Amino acid sequence: MTNEAPHAYDVITMGRVSVDIYPQQTGPLEDVETFSKSVGGSATNVAIAAARHGADAAVITRTGNDPFGRYIARTLPEFGVANAFVETVDGLNTPVAFCELFPPDDFPLYFYRAPKAPDLMITAKSLPLHEIERARVFWTTVTGLSEEPSRQAHHVAYAARSAAAQSASAPSASSHTVLDLDYRAVFWSSPAAATREVAVALEHATVAVGNREECEVAVGETDPVRAADALLERGVEVAIVKQGPKGVLAKTRDEVVELRPHHIDVVNGLGSGDGFGGALTHGLLEGWGLERVLAFANAAGAIVATRFECSTAMPTSDEIETFLQDNPTEEAVRA
Repeated sequence: MTNEAPHAYDVITMGRVSVDIYPQQTGPLEDVETFSKSVGGSATNVAIAAARHGADAAVITRTGNDPFGRYIARTLPEFGVANAFVETVDGLNTPVAFCELFPPDDFPLYFYRAPKAPDLMITAKSLPLHEIERARVFWTTVTGLSEEPSRQAHHVAYAARSAAAQSASAPSASSHTVLDLDYRAVFWSSPAAATREVAVALEHATVAVGNREECEVAVGETDPVRAADALLERGVEVAIVKQGPKGVLAKTRDEVVELRPHHIDVVNGLGSGDGFGGALTHGLLEGWGLERVLAFANAAGAIVATRFECSTAMPTSDEIETFLQDNPTEEAVRA
C-alpha cells in the first residue's frame, strides 16, 4: 500500500473486482469463437465510471498474485482510478466472470470465484480508514457483506464514516455513503442472511440504490414507492429504485422523481447499473437536484447498454449530455 494521499478522494469504492471475459458474438458461450477481456466487478466499475466524469477515484479491493491481478493493477490508472488500495492475496486467484449475450434482456453471468474471491479477504486492519473518512463519496455493495473478513471490514468502514460525519462541525452536503443493494444469490447462503446484513449497513448509508428484486431482499418490498419509503424509514436520505424497462424512481423525504426509460437497441445490459452508479456519484458530488441527477444517471445506464463491455463502455459527461440532447428525457412523473 502506498502512503496516504495528500488530499481527500472524491470517491472511494470498496468491494468486488474481476477480469470480465466478454464474447464478441451473441448466443450460447459454447458457440462463441472470440472473446475480449476487461476490468470488471461492480465496485471497481463504479469507480471507473465516476473517473470518466473527472472524479478523483480509488477502489479498495484485492486480487490474486497472478497475471490477471497484475493486469488489473496496471489498467486501473489508465482509467483514472488510483490503485493505492489494491493488494494481492497469496493462494487465491483473481476472479474471472463470463457473460452470455441474448439481447435485449437476457445476459447470464458465470462467476469463477472459488474457493474464495480475494476481494472478500479485505480485513479491517488493512483499511485506509483516514482516506475512507475523508472521501466525499464512499460506495460499497452488498456483496462485500456476504463473507468474513470482508463483512467486518465493511462494518468498521461504515462506523468510521459515521463517526467522522458526527464529529464534523459542518458536514458537506455532497458527502455521502452509498449502499448499492447489488444482491447476487450465488454469493449468499440465503436471502434472509443478506437481509440481516443489509439492515445493519443501511443504518450508515445516506443513499441506497437497487432494483426491485434487490429491494425485496433489503426491505421486503418490490413496489417502487413502498420500497423507497421503506429505505427512507431505515434512515437513508435518498432511495433509488431501478425498474428496468419501466424506468427508475428516486425519493427523498420531500420529493419524488420517476423517469421513464430511454428507447435504445440493447447490446449488453450488464454494466448499465455501474454506469448509472458512476453518473449518480457525479451528480451527488456536483450537488445537483434530484431530477437532474436521475436524468443524468438514467442516460448513462442507457448508453452502456448499447455497448459490448462494461468498464470500457462507461460514458463521459459530454457523451451523456449529447445523448440527452438527442434523446430528451420524457417529462418526469413527480409527486
